[in-house]
Order: sequence, then structure tokens, then C-alpha cells
Amino acid sequence: MCTTCGCGQGETSIEGHEHEHAHEHAHEHADGTVHSHPHVHDSGHAHEHAAAHYHEHKGDLHYGLGPAHAHAPGMSQARMVQIEQDILGKNNAYAADNRQYFAEHGLFALNLVSSPGSGKTTLLVKTIEALAGRLPVAVVEGDQQTSFDADRIRASGAPAVQVNTGKGCHLDAHMVGHALERLNLADDGLLMIENVGNLVCPSAFDLGEAHKVVILSVTEGEDKPLKYPDMFHAADLMLLNKIDLLPHLDFDVGRCIEYARRINPRLEVLKVSATTGEGMERWLAWLTEGVDVAIAARQQNVNLLRKRIADLEAQLAAKG
Repeated sequence: MCTTCGCGQGETSIEGHEHEHAHEHAHEHADGTVHSHPHVHDSGHAHEHAAAHYHEHKGDLHYGLGPAHAHAPGMSQARMVQIEQDILGKNNAYAADNRQYFAEHGLFALNLVSSPGSGKTTLLVKTIEALAGRLPVAVVEGDQQTSFDADRIRASGAPAVQVNTGKGCHLDAHMVGHALERLNLADDGLLMIENVGNLVCPSAFDLGEAHKVVILSVTEGEDKPLKYPDMFHAADLMLLNKIDLLPHLDFDVGRCIEYARRINPRLEVLKVSATTGEGMERWLAWLTEGVDVAIAARQQNVNLLRKRIADLEAQLAAKG
């Protein structure tokens, strides 16, 4: 059980690759044979609060404010902390593998997080369509059930792999690693990972991405950053989406941004409308710049490797 949100263990499936989320990964080969290996995913979450809690207690009930920031009847805080450290340590090892893969292939990888209904998939579709012919784009699509969103992504012209987490509340780095095996990724491009709709649990799990991008719709209320501070603290960019609806809503943009930067002073903010296209050029420029940086870093690494090989060859030649 997830020690933060209480989601249960369930079946996680990746298109063409099914495995049991909490117990083992089963791999089916072309000849029909299957082998499994254990993968413990207890889904414990260690949330580091760098920002203050912006509420007054006044007799309210506050659970999970101990060292583990979670509450599980019958389990000590010390035990929960140990579980969380073990789980996140394993996840971070997989994330490091993913990050190395992205670096070696010049891929700018983003972890897109939001609550359900923020317009995340529509924004992805519009982004893919706008970038067509400009740079390669691929998507890992996370949802508890259905392949509806992956189907929409593929219809827009980008390769996509659907990851269904069952009762799981977020993607982890191991799931993303398996999804990468099924994506025919082009080098020097953009990978967008659409996480499960949830502003709590994905904040703690590194997927190997360059940045977490939190998408907040103006229909959700400007206080979301204070309600879900871990997510906004973990993100590098906030996309304030559906701004075309502002004339019809009582939503204070300035207050929302102030709340978000109270949690995370370094947070960059872009205001966009996936429906009308307003603000999309700034978003596309941000993406293109990120891809350019990833490509330059990859080329720098290639040049360093070539130099090392040349130096070794020269040393061998000198030794005769």
C-alpha cells in the first residue's frame, strides 16, 4: 500500500509487456517463454518539505506530520522511514539508468504532472502537432486504466506507449525503463512522460527526467500550490493552462503565481491555452531550447570520448 495516498497494489501493464506491480516483472519472449524477476514496489513516499505549511491548526486533525510524513496504523514511523528509503533508493537507481540513456541519446525528457482534468493530454497533442517536422517527439503515457490518451497521442503523429498502473497512483522509474524498451526513440529529440493524474505521489519519484513540469488549469483554483506544496516544490516549470477561460472565472492569476513561488521561488511560469494557442510559442521555445542543450551535451560527451580514444591510441603507438 502507498504510505502517502493509500492506493493498493495492483496490476501494472505496459502495452505488449505485462507485469505484477508489487511482486514481480514477467517478461514474455518471442518464442512464448516467460521469465520473471522480483521488483518490490511498496510505494512508500518520503516527501521533503522545504516550504512551510501554510495553514493554522485551530483544532484541525493533521495526520502524517511525523518523520515519514505518512500514517499507517500499526507501523512505527521508524519502520515507515526505512521502507520509504528502500523504495526510493531502488527507484533512484532505475532513474539513474534512465538518465544515462537520455544523455547518451541526446533526449530531453520531461515528467508532466497534474491533477486530472488539467488539459494535460490536449496540451501534449497540440505540442506534438506544432513540433511536427521540427524535432522528434515520443510519449510515455501513464494512466490507471484504458489506452485512450495514448491513442490520441498516436493519432497526432507521435509514437507512444501506454503504461496502466492499475491501482497505482504514479509512474516509477522502472516502469518508464520498460516503456523505453518498446519505444523506437530517435536520437536528439523530446520525450514527454505524462504521469498519472495526481498532485501528491509523483512528486517523490524521479523518473530520470530533466525537469518536472506541473500543469495547473485555471479551473482548479489558485490555492492548489499551497494545498499540494511537494509537487510545486519539485517542479521547475508551471504551465498555467486554459487561460482562455479566465474571463468566465473568478481566478486570480497573480495570487496563484505568488502562492506557487512562495513554495518554490525558482519556479518558472508560462501561461498557455492549448485550445486557442495563446502562449504556446513560449512553451515550444522552452522545449526547443531544452532539446538543443541535450544535443549539445551529448555531442560534448562524444567529443570527450573520441579524445580519450585518440589519447590511448597515441600512448599505445608511443610504446611501440
